[in-house]
Amino acid sequence: MKALIATALLLLAPAWSMAQPAGQPPSSAQAGKSVAKKPVAKPVKTAKTAPAPAVVAKASPTSSRTRLHSGAMQVAAGIAAAEAALTPEELAIAQDVHTGRMACELGAFVSVEADPQSPGRFYVEGKGFKYHMAPVISATSAVRLEDQRAGAVWIQIANKSMLMNQKLGQRMADECMSPQQFTVAEGFKKNPPPSLLDTPPSK
Repeated sequence: MKALIATALLLLAPAWSMAQPAGQPPSSAQAGKSVAKKPVAKPVKTAKTAPAPAVVAKASPTSSRTRLHSGAMQVAAGIAAAEAALTPEELAIAQDVHTGRMACELGAFVSVEADPQSPGRFYVEGKGFKYHMAPVISATSAVRLEDQRAGAVWIQIANKSMLMNQKLGQRMADECMSPQQFTVAEGFKKNPPPSLLDTPPSK
C-alpha cells in the first residue's frame, strides 16, 4: 500500500509544479539564477571638460610713473619755451654769425649752421662734438655763441673764430675761418692793424 502511494506522488509532482500560479514568486534558488544571469550595466564614462583658462588682467602703468613722465614733459616744454625767447639784441647778434664749413688749424673743421626750428640759434658741429648755441651779448665787439648746458663757447672776431669748452677747460678748435674772415686775415697780412702798444698816449 505504501509503495502505491509513493508511486502516485511521483507521478503527480510534475503536474502540480506546472499548475503553480504565475504570480507566485519563484523559489530562492530560481531567483538566484535569474539575478546571476542579469547583465550588470557598465557605468558610462563622461568626457571630462577642460577647466576654463584663467584670465590674467594686464597691469596698467602705475600712476607714479605716469606723473613722472608728465612732469618731465612739462619741464622739457618749459626749457624749450625759455630757449625760444631771444631778445632783439640777441637776434641782432645772430645776423652777424658766419655760417658754413670752416677750416681750422691742425686740419680740423667746424660747421656752423642756423637752426631752422629756432631762429637766432645755431648748431656748431665738428669731430666728436655738436652744440646747440645761442647768441650772448658781449662787452667786446666779438660775436659770442654759447651752449650753457654743455659749457661750450664759440667766439667770432673779424679774422678768425675759436671754440672753447669751459667745463673741460680746453680749446677745442682755433684759427677757424669763414671766407669773409679769410679775406680780412689776408688784408691784415698786408696792412697789419695797429698794436695797442703803438697807440700814442692821449693828451
